[in-house]
Amino acid sequence: MMESRLISAFRKTKSIVNQISSNSRLSRSEICIFNEPSLLIHSKTYTSFSSNLIPASQTSIIRSLSNLGFKAFRHHYPNYKGFCRLSFRNLSTAAAASIEKKDGLKLLVTAGPHARKLVGIWLFGSAAWVFSMVVLGGMTRLTRSGLSMTDWKFTGRLPPLTDEDWLVEFEKYKQSPEYKRVNKGMSIDDFKFIYWMEYAHRMWGRALGIMFALPFSYFFRKGYITLQLGLRLSGLFALGAGQGLIGWWMVKSGLEDPASEYAEPRVSPYRLAAHLTSAFVIYSGLFWTALSVVMPEPPAKSVAWVKGAAKVKRLAIPVSILVGITAVSGAFVAGNDAGRAFNTFPKMGDTWVPKDIFSMKPLLRNFFENTSTVQLDHRILATTTLAAIGGLWFSTRKLDLHPAIRSLIGSIVGMAALQVTLGVSTLLSYVPVSLGTAHQAGALTLLSLMLLLNHTVRRPSMSLLKTLPPVVKTVT
Repeated sequence: MMESRLISAFRKTKSIVNQISSNSRLSRSEICIFNEPSLLIHSKTYTSFSSNLIPASQTSIIRSLSNLGFKAFRHHYPNYKGFCRLSFRNLSTAAAASIEKKDGLKLLVTAGPHARKLVGIWLFGSAAWVFSMVVLGGMTRLTRSGLSMTDWKFTGRLPPLTDEDWLVEFEKYKQSPEYKRVNKGMSIDDFKFIYWMEYAHRMWGRALGIMFALPFSYFFRKGYITLQLGLRLSGLFALGAGQGLIGWWMVKSGLEDPASEYAEPRVSPYRLAAHLTSAFVIYSGLFWTALSVVMPEPPAKSVAWVKGAAKVKRLAIPVSILVGITAVSGAFVAGNDAGRAFNTFPKMGDTWVPKDIFSMKPLLRNFFENTSTVQLDHRILATTTLAAIGGLWFSTRKLDLHPAIRSLIGSIVGMAALQVTLGVSTLLSYVPVSLGTAHQAGALTLLSLMLLLNHTVRRPSMSLLKTLPPVVKTVT
């Protein structure tokens, strides 16, 4: 009787071993034992199981057999501890690689959900930091603080700490065209205010570089970041480093004497537009990458919803481009200080179109340097953008869409209306710092919503499409 039970038990074990050996990855993750105490626990568990199967008089024989079996496992797998750690570390990676090869889903972080969460939090935090940089840069420009520091070092330096240091910096500023033509007679306290604004903006950017580089090194070393994600983030880091150079290139243009003795010193509108556009590109890259990490698949529960999302995508892409162009045109408004001209709406002064919109030669210069033309362009683009977003909502209101997409489109319409309201209010109020900063932040918020919409309506992977029903089943 005992022999027959033993034979039956070993036959079952043999079948399990054969099944495990056919899949080496599964066998490793299933049979691995992590340390000596757990090895004893498994041995005791096996002995207890066998004791129930075989009479108590034979327990010494079974204990010997079980101990012999575990010793044999240790003999054949002397490095079982590292073996098991490697197996569990690569389990999610192997699964993700299998999905990527078979079903077309490309994961940027393949070390499991926990790793995706950590990397996602880091990337969203970096994007939020860039957002704050844009807002702080807008405040710096509106308070005319950008030209207060007349030199620049890539690594940065300590601020003035003594009265003597402040006097030295103030004397440097007194040699600049801005002090001579705009701020002549400024007190040392007023100078400290604009100096601290510019200093904070520069050091906040350097802090962002450190905050980005250290987690990147950690995640790369842990193996969380794939080659594709690593290359993308390296490119964004390089753009961030170049952003500091672009910023100084912009400031340097404002430290030169203007061509006319009656003109106010200001930075080149081309360089300011390049600086702001670069910040928008870095932010968009970080925000899109963060979305791709935490949401590798778009929300989709039926084929009908996927088809509806595809129709939205065809409309969302051109509208997103229009939002981007309008934002860049706002940079030229800021660079030419055009917001302080024609502070009426909807007319520009007493006319709809100023007479001097083509006064510069060659003609193309008017669209980037002529105050009247630059503001008129921004008005037209802003109105067109609002109309296009309204058309996007109207065209998609009857489509069968995921509720998240429909809600997102409604949020975009609301944000576009708010942004136009902020723009008009800023113009009529002669560009106060609070409204001007809010208007710049609103532009980046609207762009964020458009990025989120485009990311949400992208096509799902084949693995997800195969599992979707034709329509969503509603519960009545």
